[in-house]
Amino acid sequence: MKKLAFVCASLLLLLSTSVFAQGDSKSALEHANAAVTHGKAGHTPVLVEHAKAALEDTLAASIAAKGVSKNHLDAGAKELQEAIDHGTMGHVGQATAHAEAAVEHIKASSK
Repeated sequence: MKKLAFVCASLLLLLSTSVFAQGDSKSALEHANAAVTHGKAGHTPVLVEHAKAALEDTLAASIAAKGVSKNHLDAGAKELQEAIDHGTMGHVGQATAHAEAAVEHIKASSK
């Protein structure tokens, strides 16, 4: 009976970490898309705000991810950091381009 309880608890733990990773990547994608939208509109401070939120969610999802998904999330995090850096310097075009690249990586991580 103890072994059965242990196995069930282990399976629930494994499934829950997968669900949390999917939630984080979904939220990251929403924020990254918002960053792109605001960047195209020239709203650099709002782009930076959404890129920071997307970066947090991307890093959280990356912790639970494995393999190719983790590689894409890590690359997306690097792109988001570049978007933040360029956005804080006022380079809205470059920041938007990096946010767009991050969106593509985050999308690729869920395939």
